Amino acid sequence: MNFSILTENFDMYMDGFLHTLLASFIALAGSFALGVLIAVMRITAFKPLQWIGTAYVEFIRNIPLLLITFVFYFGLPNAGLRLDGFQAGTIALTIYTSAFIAEAIRAGILTVSKGQMEAARSSGFTYSQAMRYVILPQAVKIVIPPLGNQFLNLVKNSSILGVVAGLDLMYQADLVSSSTLVVFDVYIFVALFYLIVTIPLSIGVHYLERRLGKSY
Repeated sequence: MNFSILTENFDMYMDGFLHTLLASFIALAGSFALGVLIAVMRITAFKPLQWIGTAYVEFIRNIPLLLITFVFYFGLPNAGLRLDGFQAGTIALTIYTSAFIAEAIRAGILTVSKGQMEAARSSGFTYSQAMRYVILPQAVKIVIPPLGNQFLNLVKNSSILGVVAGLDLMYQADLVSSSTLVVFDVYIFVALFYLIVTIPLSIGVHYLERRLGKSY
């Protein structure tokens, strides 16, 4: 491998790496919050909210992330709202990942004993308070392994930003490749940058899984 590709273009790689981290962090926080909301909507007794939550999950999970990204990047300007590649890609990544997180959290909520909700309500909690303080903490703890896998997928899926000039690693690698006329080495270094993030995250998820397994 030609390491001069990395050293001579290190600033571009780091700029892309930082944008990848920023997009992943924003999308992680946003998709978790949205996923929790959709999961609660799916198990509520209010039927219209159930239908909206179910429609959201089924629709988003069954269309490509690339299509969602194009809707925000190419479609919204027709409605008078223009987003740059970073914004469009991050929003698309948030929406796409939230559908999978919603399903994981919904499964966790259904695993929690119904008696927990009944006990919370009989103690004077409202439905929303019982869900927030009693049910959701237990549900999230149960589904940490699948949530961790979704967060890993989110980091890798952030490469979608490169398609719409989102300034991420893939976008910067494309610029380096076009200027140096080198392909293989350029993208090998991109893979190493992704591994810097995904390997510690994967180790952390496995550690939490073992810890939670022992506590159960």
